[in-house]
Amino acid sequence: MTDSTAAAPRAALSDDEPYPRRWLALAVIAVTVLMIILDATIVNIALPSVSKDLKISAATQQWIVTAYTLTFGGFLLLGGRIADFWGRKRTYLVGAAGFALASAVGGLAVNEQMLFIARAAQGAFGALLGPASLALLTVLFTDAKERAKAFAVYGAIAGGGSAVGLLLGGVLTEYADWRWCFWVNIPVAIVAIAAAIPFVPESKAPGDSTYDVPGAVLVTLGLTSFVYGFTRVAQASQQNAATGSTATGWTEPWALFFIGAGALLVALFVVVELRVENPLLPMRLVLDRNRGGAYLTSTLVGAGLIGAFFFLSLYFQQVLGYKPVEAGLASLPTTLGVLVSAGAASGLVPRIGPKPLMVVGGLLAAGGLYLMSFLGVHSSFWSLAFPGQLLLGLGLGFTFVPLSNLALVGAGTHDAGAASAVLQAVQQIGASIGTALLATISVAAITTAFTDSVKAGKNPKDPALGLAAQVHGYTTAFTWAAALLVLGAIVAAVLVKATKEDLPTDADALVHAG
Repeated sequence: MTDSTAAAPRAALSDDEPYPRRWLALAVIAVTVLMIILDATIVNIALPSVSKDLKISAATQQWIVTAYTLTFGGFLLLGGRIADFWGRKRTYLVGAAGFALASAVGGLAVNEQMLFIARAAQGAFGALLGPASLALLTVLFTDAKERAKAFAVYGAIAGGGSAVGLLLGGVLTEYADWRWCFWVNIPVAIVAIAAAIPFVPESKAPGDSTYDVPGAVLVTLGLTSFVYGFTRVAQASQQNAATGSTATGWTEPWALFFIGAGALLVALFVVVELRVENPLLPMRLVLDRNRGGAYLTSTLVGAGLIGAFFFLSLYFQQVLGYKPVEAGLASLPTTLGVLVSAGAASGLVPRIGPKPLMVVGGLLAAGGLYLMSFLGVHSSFWSLAFPGQLLLGLGLGFTFVPLSNLALVGAGTHDAGAASAVLQAVQQIGASIGTALLATISVAAITTAFTDSVKAGKNPKDPALGLAAQVHGYTTAFTWAAALLVLGAIVAAVLVKATKEDLPTDADALVHAG
């Protein structure tokens, strides 16, 4: 990026008028945000093909997913502060370029080690790209109505990106090669970088911009350890079920060690942040009632949402016998619902405020998941899966748009990257906890259903028996996921007090972000 390129956008942001190319900048940012989100699921459907080609064992194949989520979740807070202090546009460009390079290496992988390293690098660069993108939206859109529209785009991507990833992964795996699940990111990143240089303005945090190194080390190690511990719980639960053991993953010693170590490191991080002059995460961001409510709601939504995509994908392929492309297509009603409600939410947030939409959205999404808890071995797609997913999508759109807006309002230009990083970090933590919790619950339900059927005199070798037990496990997970989303709606109802008048309060400050 040349000096002349950066100078004009900075000047534009220092005026009282909004940045004139903000909608073009939004289009560029939206593409890369979609790339980050769908990359968390695009590989899921390709796992069997990847494992077969690279001779990856069942015991280690989960690292194809975990290597990405660990580094992404672990480095988010640091990535947010780097964006604030080093420059959000600069961080965005480096994140996009690094993500493309890591994707190229992943597509060229010749063994599991090379693939795991590439996935970890994707997560690390995604942790730069994600907070920088959301912080740029906060700086670019200062008008309440315009910001609501911008966050509607972000909300649609956040809610529907995972389903798009499943579809794209299925298409690429079935009709091309699993390697294209990685290579597809390269042209997207190149176009985004080329467009970002002229259209996306630079902005930095004003005032003190010294780095909190002890805080960065503690929170990165803490979040990584925490996420890894919950990942081990889910993995142990699945392995126990495969061997016929009734033990849960919560008894796995190393899982408990990493969860405990992560919690301790995060607690030490909080102590450090309360004492240092320029903290990585100013506690005022978390302790603000509205923002704290948004973060907690986001954690619960992230935990419940994973139940939809993970278990529904398994249901489509392992129970209904769908091919990868068919499973991906069958996941699209969620995206449809998100697109409809995110557009509606952009107009409603400035009129009625964030709280009503967050509560209604959480309850709608919970209703969709609960509807899918009635799925059976021979259920028609159109009878339960379609309306359930549509309701889920509608609820997510109504939740994510005000959630993204509320979490950043009042953060100010100095902390925009940090505030956006926390939002994404808590979603990632929620997803990790949700995966472990729902996988454990599902495995326990499958084991109980199978054992009860055998005790009732049914033939344990009958495939229909195992299939019925499997569906029981999935539907039990849907029920618990619905409960998490209801809890998220209750948290929003109790903690969030912001009204429509509160939303544009930081607009004047954000105009002067240069």
